This record gives sequence, C-alpha cells and structure tokens, in this order.
Amino acid sequence: MKNSAFYKIMFSFFLCCQFGFAQVDVTYNNLVWSDEFTTNGAVNSSNWFHQTQLPAGGNWFNNEVQHYTNQVSNSYVDNGYLNIVAKKELYTDQGITKEYTSARLNSKFAFKYGRVDVRAKLPLDAGTWPAIWMLGKNVNEPGGYFAATYGTTDWPACGETDIMEHGIFPSQSSNYIQSTLHTPSSFGGSVNNGGINASDLANNYHVYSLNWSPFEMSFLLDGVVFYTYNPAVKDATTWPFDKEQYILLDIAMGGTVGTINPNYTQSSMLVDYVRVYQNTLVDTQAPTNFTASIGAVTYNSIELLLNANDNSSTIAYNITYGATTISFAGTAGVQKSVVINGLSPSTNYVFSIAASDLSGNNCTNNPIILNATTPAIPTVNTECLGTSTVPSQGTFSTGYRYGFQTTGTDVKITFELLDTDRVGVVAYLWKQSPFSEVQMTNVTGNIFTKTITGQTVGSTINYAVKFAYAGGMSVTKYFSYVVGNTCALSVDSISELNDFYFSNPANDFVSIYSNVAIDKVEIYNLIGNMVLKTTENTDKIDVSKLAKGIYLISAYSGKEKCTKKIIIK
Repeated sequence: MKNSAFYKIMFSFFLCCQFGFAQVDVTYNNLVWSDEFTTNGAVNSSNWFHQTQLPAGGNWFNNEVQHYTNQVSNSYVDNGYLNIVAKKELYTDQGITKEYTSARLNSKFAFKYGRVDVRAKLPLDAGTWPAIWMLGKNVNEPGGYFAATYGTTDWPACGETDIMEHGIFPSQSSNYIQSTLHTPSSFGGSVNNGGINASDLANNYHVYSLNWSPFEMSFLLDGVVFYTYNPAVKDATTWPFDKEQYILLDIAMGGTVGTINPNYTQSSMLVDYVRVYQNTLVDTQAPTNFTASIGAVTYNSIELLLNANDNSSTIAYNITYGATTISFAGTAGVQKSVVINGLSPSTNYVFSIAASDLSGNNCTNNPIILNATTPAIPTVNTECLGTSTVPSQGTFSTGYRYGFQTTGTDVKITFELLDTDRVGVVAYLWKQSPFSEVQMTNVTGNIFTKTITGQTVGSTINYAVKFAYAGGMSVTKYFSYVVGNTCALSVDSISELNDFYFSNPANDFVSIYSNVAIDKVEIYNLIGNMVLKTTENTDKIDVSKLAKGIYLISAYSGKEKCTKKIIIK
C-alpha cells in the first residue's frame, strides 16, 4: 500500500541527502510543486493539461502512429498511481483515424533551476516509447499548454531535456534508459546524452531525476548521477537552459521506436509521484572568507584553488581571463580545484575571480586578481602516450592512461581509467573547441577508444575524456596532440625480434616467453631514459621498484632487437 505523502517525501528527501546531494553541484531543499496522485479518477486538471492537437500534417513527430487523447482510459489515477495507458484501438480525432491511443501530459507548472524527481515503472513492450522530459516554456509547438501565450521560439532553440527515455535504443538491453539534451548545437541524434542499465524496469519502480543549476545539468537514477551536461561554452546554441521549462509525461508508439508487436493490446507507465524542489528561503547574508590561489601550472593549464564560507551550502564562482568567462558552483567551506585547460605556453594570464551565493550576495573582497605564467612546451613530447592523475573535473584515485595514434588523417584516441573503485564506467570524448561530446567505444575492462577522422596532419587537436560511473564522474585534463606526431623516443631500432612475448600488463614481475635465447632486456621510460637493464634471469624480470605507468621494453637476441610497449601496474 502506498504510504502517506508526508512520509514518502521525508524518506525520499533523506535518501537524496544521504546519497544524491554530494554528487551534484547545487542542492535543492524546498518542495515547490508536486503531484502525489492521491485522488482516484481523472488526472488533476489543476496540475496537468492533455496535449492532443496533431502537428501540421496530421501525424506526431518521429513517424509516431498514436493519437494522444484526453480519455480517462488513457490517463487516470488509481490507488495512488498515475496510469498513462497506450492502447491498440481505432480512434478518430481531428478528422484522422489512427490505430493506437495514448496520453501526453503537460504540467501547468514551469520553473527555472531545481530538481525534478519522478518515481515510475515503465512498459517494455516492443514499439512503446515511454518518456519523462521537459521543454522550454517558450516553445512554439501548437497545442501545447503554454504555446498560445509564450510560444515564441522554435525547437530546439527552446531547449529539450529528456530526463528518461526508453525503447529507442535497439543496441542496448531492455533495461537501458537514457537522458539527452537537445540544443541548436546538437539535436535529433544529439551527442549530449548518457545512459545506464537499471534493474527490471517493468516490475520495479525507479526514481528518475534531473538536478538543474545555472552551471550544469545532472541526471540521476535512484539518487545516483550517471550523466552530467556542462558545456565549456554556454551560449544560445549550447545552453538554452536559462529559461523556464515544463514537464511532459507520455508514451509514444511506433516510428523511431520501431515495429509494434502485432499482438500488442495495451501497456502502462505507472507514476508514483512527480516532485520539483528549489531553494526558496530568502538569503541576505553574503559569503565570507573568500580565498583564491594558484595551484599546479603546466605549459597548457593553470589550476585555481578557491574557497569561501556561507550560510547556504553553495558558492557560485565566476572566473574571467581575457575574453573568456566561466561560472560554476562549489560547496561552501570546501576548497574547489578548477583547472583551466587549453592555454598557450610561455604566456602570462590574469584571472579575475568573484564569489557569491545563489541569491546574488557578493563577497566583500570581490574580485580577487591572480597572475600565473605558463612555462614553455617541454622539449620532449610525451603527449602521445602516458599516464596522469590530473583532473579537470572530479578526482582520480589512481589515474588514467592515454594514447594518441595517427594513421593517415585519422587519429585513434585511447584512454583507460586506472581507478579500481568505479562501477558502471562509460567514457565520453570531449573536444575542447568548439566543445562537443561523443561516447567512446569500450574495448575491454575500463579501456575506451574513439577514432576521429579527416584531420589535418600538423594541426593541433585538444581532447579530454569524461569517465562517468555510478556515483559521479571524473574528467581528465585536455591533451594537446599534433596530428601525425609519433612522439618518437631515443631508442634505436635494429632488425626485429619476432618471437618475443611477455605478460602485459605486469605487476611485480614481467614474465617473458621466446622461442630464441634472449641475451639482454632493457626497459625505458617515455622520455627515452633507461630505467632497468638485465642480462640475467631474462625470463622473469623484477619490476616491483618501477613506478606505475607505460614503458618501452627491448629484448636482444644476438644482433636482433625488438621494442614493445608495456604497462606496469
């Protein structure tokens, strides 16, 4: 039996406080709008509007085949749950007859920034497309609740936020859901998306959430972040999410989702509750103890270390350098590390940094001005291959490996997450300018790759990788790579020794296998320095004193030599 609204809200709030809030940049505490679906019968018309008007041409988008209706049989409340029901039935409306009916509900509430929680159970039938999503209140879609008064903007310039979609991912398992952002910079098959597998979507209720701040949008499944959208440049093409949006609940049929089962009769999406949280308390107290200092500096990045206290939980930082301005949130009283990537070597940078709370109260010592100069490019390029622990967002406990390899005009980019405490890892390749994000292919374990084509040999590309996992994400620093560069090291090549194999990766020992006698083994680091040499026990070499990382191992037999890459863990 469904518990009372009060206890459900408190329990959900407790869970979010314990598990979800630490993962998002801004915590929202005050329930400002909800529907607990406590009254049986028709949907509460004070909260919801039935969108039924067909688009021009008489068919819904994406070649869908349903009529959306306001029939109680397609949307109703029973025993504390909203039922959105898709059915196979002939239905004529607006002079057009279709074989399927369903419901598409618009919330009569629109908001900007906050958290949305929707607890629901989904239909998995072939040909069904259940969705929990949002559109800009300004979308000029005929028949929408807000369109007649506020509809001034075409899709996708209005912004579309898909909190949960199911059924349109044929390459994924039946329990896979995805969240997607549609913007002028990426729409239709948008690259701004992230997905996750849940447990038994048809029989288990799950909480699908969006945490939306002025700085980023994080998507959660049962209180755990699995995707965050935070473009480096926020403008009208990448960030139309600075205006009010409203919530939509629906089940579409056919079209993009594929063929409907010929034996299909009906199925339902059951919704336990829809809740929206914001921060409503009036805050007149400005943050205090604002500090800012320079951290690590490389030839293309500068780390800023920021902190401030406030009676609220969140500090908003605004950083300006040159013509660039970035803004983001941090936790009050906790030092925030911000790595500014893509900088020029041998260049002085001046940073103007201001801190405020989300109510706009500014620190009295705003702004703090910092100067830092990047060093010259290292004489040896090690950006082709290596390991690092440096993040641009989040943290790494062990670090990551990276590799860039050019073939013709294609560059194969490979990253491996070395942290062993991450679950459900997926990787996305980030292009620095103009910013874009694309999912990488999982090779094995936590190794991911992506090949970018049609590059110009001699040009410099800048890429980072976002590792998303249950509980959050970590983003590598941006790596600058010259297309065509082999990053050749000072290791001489002789005729190749073919019959040479070894355990890779290796831990404390490297076991070597060969059909010929090996006279000598040498191991080099990535700048060409020999770190180990042995002429004894060449079948099992002790590498326990070497640091973790990627090396080159060379084996000699007579006048022949073979050099290969090896990973030491």
